[in-house]
Amino acid sequence: MIVPGNLFILAAPSGAGKSSLIKGLLAQNNDRRLQVSVSHTTRAPRPGEIDGEHYHFVSVNKFKELIKQGAFYEWAEVFGNYYGTSESAIDDQLAQGIDVFLDIDWQGAQQVRLKKPQVTTIFICPPSKAELEKRLVGRGQDSEEVIAQRMNEAVSECSHYQEFDYIVVNDDFDSALNDLNVIVSNQRLKQSQQAIKHQSLFSDLLDVNN
Repeated sequence: MIVPGNLFILAAPSGAGKSSLIKGLLAQNNDRRLQVSVSHTTRAPRPGEIDGEHYHFVSVNKFKELIKQGAFYEWAEVFGNYYGTSESAIDDQLAQGIDVFLDIDWQGAQQVRLKKPQVTTIFICPPSKAELEKRLVGRGQDSEEVIAQRMNEAVSECSHYQEFDYIVVNDDFDSALNDLNVIVSNQRLKQSQQAIKHQSLFSDLLDVNN
């Protein structure tokens, strides 16, 4: 019998290191039992992006039709483009015993909780405001104005930390990555999952006629 997979949400302010942690987590769990959800979006593909691998690229009309159908666990409009997480695609992966990570913000997390209360939520937090700004500046990608905007957004994002099940402070990358692996292991060891995985074992142990 297949043990259903766990659904995880990973949220963080920009610059907290979420993307690097996700890459590290996938590299350490390369048995395909853990995957990151591929979202739908209406924005145009960037150089090197592959449809179905980085995003499912769809038209605005198609996206709006999917909204009407209630096809998304969560969706949002960001800077004129739509992004959404397919409910059927996630449920199919979970049914195959795959643990799925959703890389979304706190607003998306609130939407998912309404449909999937048992979701496990994780908030990645920077070690300090000063370190967060240092990381954003160190990227060399954004202007001072954009960095200031991202810092303001980080304050808003961090104000919702109490809504999450777990908090991982990304001060040391290896330590933070280990924390994520511990959370995944913890969910896999829950009674509800172990009871399914070891159904024959418990049947044998509880058989009074054996």
